[in-house]
Amino acid sequence: MNPYATAADVIVLGAGAAGLMCAIEAGKRGRRVVLLEHNESVGEKIRISGGGRCNFTNLNAEPARYLSENPRFCHSAFARYTPADFIALVEQHGIAYHEKKLGQLFCDDSSRQIIAMLLEECARAKVDIRTGCTVLEVRKGDAYLVETSEGTFRAPALVVATGGLSIPKLGATGIAYEIAEQFGVNVVPCAPALVPLTLTPLEHAQLADLTGISFPAVVSVGKTAFEENALITHRGLSGPAILQISSYWHEGEAITIDLYPGGNAEELLFATKRDAPRTTPRAFLNASLSARLAERLCLRNHWTRPLGETPDAELRAMARKLQAWRIPIQATEGYPKAEVTRGGIDTRALSPKTMEARDVPGLFFIGECVDVTGWLGGYNFQWAWASGAAAGRAL
Repeated sequence: MNPYATAADVIVLGAGAAGLMCAIEAGKRGRRVVLLEHNESVGEKIRISGGGRCNFTNLNAEPARYLSENPRFCHSAFARYTPADFIALVEQHGIAYHEKKLGQLFCDDSSRQIIAMLLEECARAKVDIRTGCTVLEVRKGDAYLVETSEGTFRAPALVVATGGLSIPKLGATGIAYEIAEQFGVNVVPCAPALVPLTLTPLEHAQLADLTGISFPAVVSVGKTAFEENALITHRGLSGPAILQISSYWHEGEAITIDLYPGGNAEELLFATKRDAPRTTPRAFLNASLSARLAERLCLRNHWTRPLGETPDAELRAMARKLQAWRIPIQATEGYPKAEVTRGGIDTRALSPKTMEARDVPGLFFIGECVDVTGWLGGYNFQWAWASGAAAGRAL
């Protein structure tokens, strides 16, 4: 025992969304909680999220909208802490919010309101928050000892809420995985998720000058598809549909883009051929796509003849290209541009009810560091709140 260690009932590593929620719930149960954060301020990902307005949850949060090697793992936590529970907390603090689309809830004003709310709740729960506190070593004897730049802390329970590898400029590190390895907890291989994609050199050369063009699309990999906007960037592709599909993309795969979501390009082409045979392919595409993108598609596919002069077989081939445009992908833009990390602490090593490591009593993992990765649109925050609450209520 270190006689100079600060004693607590619970040590929480990481004052992001999950760590703050866990500390609040444990503190409300009368536990002495020390919350350690290596940044100088808490909730950095909360602060930048949603363009500064924090997409704090999604009304449609359910296990089917999360990736994991154990997809049902998150069901227990979601059943016991729902979007409605977090919304109630937001309303209790008088924070105005709105639904943007697809169940995505944002603050009307600023993400800083969510951080202030969580800090107020921490204060009520008497949580001891230490910022600018870097973890140097974690040991376990009769309790967990955490050596830090600000001294030593001792507690029978340790909660790891340090996030994943995404956005390292905000202080992301792999410490959660290092602690897991130290205590024999398996880690599922990690990868960037909700991240822009880069194109192969040939594809990049043909599209890079169209940077900034956005278009509605259905983007798919295998049997997984998302219908939202896609965006051409100076390095490749981004936009909501691309970010969503990136979580399902693996090296060597191409993506498929349908430029007529909800429509039938073949029927439209044949109807136009019948009713306006002098229409050029470029004029046809201009009706639904930007002029520059329409022009590029025509050039690269050699679509030049008026539709009335184009054989039916060629129109069918054109329709297939428009609704199944196959684009080879070079890579992702990596963790610096990724919103979250796919993979992480193996959920089979954790209790779905408490987030405690099955074989390491008193050790908990919550939030992004766990192998539960949500869709774009507030889903990952809901996992942070739910997993944090699950652990906090079990301590």
